[in-house]
Amino acid sequence: MALPQLTLRSARHLHLAAQGLLKKPRRRARPVDILPTIQRMSLLQIDTINIVARSPYLVLFSRLGSYQPEWLDNALRRGELMEYWAHEACFLPRSDFALVRHRMLSPDNMGWKYRQAWMQEHAVEIDQLIAHIQHNGPVRSADFAHPQKGTSGWWEWNPHKRHLEGLFTAGKVMVVERRNFQRVYDLTHRVMPEWDDSRDTLVQAAAEEMMLENSARSLGIFRPQWLADYYRLRQPALALLLERWQTLQRVVRVEVETLGEMWLHTDLLPLLKEAQEGKLTATHSAVLSPFDPVVWDRKRAEQLFNFSYRLECYTPAPKRQYGYFVLPLLHKGQLVGRMDAKMHRKTGELEIISLYLEEGVKVSAGLEKGLFTAISDFAGWQGATRIRLGHLPDALFSTCRQGWEIGAA
Repeated sequence: MALPQLTLRSARHLHLAAQGLLKKPRRRARPVDILPTIQRMSLLQIDTINIVARSPYLVLFSRLGSYQPEWLDNALRRGELMEYWAHEACFLPRSDFALVRHRMLSPDNMGWKYRQAWMQEHAVEIDQLIAHIQHNGPVRSADFAHPQKGTSGWWEWNPHKRHLEGLFTAGKVMVVERRNFQRVYDLTHRVMPEWDDSRDTLVQAAAEEMMLENSARSLGIFRPQWLADYYRLRQPALALLLERWQTLQRVVRVEVETLGEMWLHTDLLPLLKEAQEGKLTATHSAVLSPFDPVVWDRKRAEQLFNFSYRLECYTPAPKRQYGYFVLPLLHKGQLVGRMDAKMHRKTGELEIISLYLEEGVKVSAGLEKGLFTAISDFAGWQGATRIRLGHLPDALFSTCRQGWEIGAA
């Protein structure tokens, strides 16, 4: 039986549909949208760079439109979300605790994230830290950062951050909220009183199979080699698993222009006929985070979107090609460019240091309107009242070269 045939454009649209980036939001965002948006992606990567809005808030904005960033903080505080090492440090639904518990119970397998020698060397201080949390409640590492001279006790010196990070990786403490984006830790047995390791922990193989299926669902359409990166798994042997998923009607095979045979998660089957007929349209233009799931796997982004991307904030300035913190630009199903931007919070100004269009992307009225709206919305959500323009393609935003006021048409 012939496989369903898809153009590359349609495959991109199916992926963006799975990610919640195909269409503009139909209504104003509400606090209850935070959890289902993260569930749709499976994971929300955390990064602390604050040159514009921090990455997890930006990833949500790209999908929800204007919303209050504290809604994410509140979802963590309410216990809808948790933090742990997944793709990297991520927010994930707390209902997925079982998927990562085996990692917590084998912290020696977590590489640089856990140092057994440190935990053993400082076992007495760490026991005192646990007792302190038990007696006094949740703590931040900053609570112990500035001891007064002459005080006594284990908190006089400053190993607390490494202690807490080790306990976090080992699952002894969990992040229960963030204050000014600083982690607040409480004891896991107090956060998850109903949890029983002997009864509830999944073996690694079962947990990783569930991670792989989450990856398949969140990608929507995929090559098998794309699955493992989503949760940072070692590349598994997938042939038998995919055959079993096919028998269980969780995935179907499709043929994609230039990419060959791929797999489609059956959650997207209602869109398949529309995609085959070229009628699945993309209407959304958005500024993306460098840590958005659409681009965090650089090889996948290049294969699916022909978008070659590297984060250059760790590259010495003279060697950067595009800039310090470059944001991919999505327009109607295509990654059309990238911009290096900085939010000047004191003056309420978003500076676009530079903006580059991808090779072959032509400036048109539709492209200009889409990017103008996306960047204006992005700036306004961060509290900017003005956008200052730096280096741009010659024909882009020609009517507002000196910058524009937010809300200007």
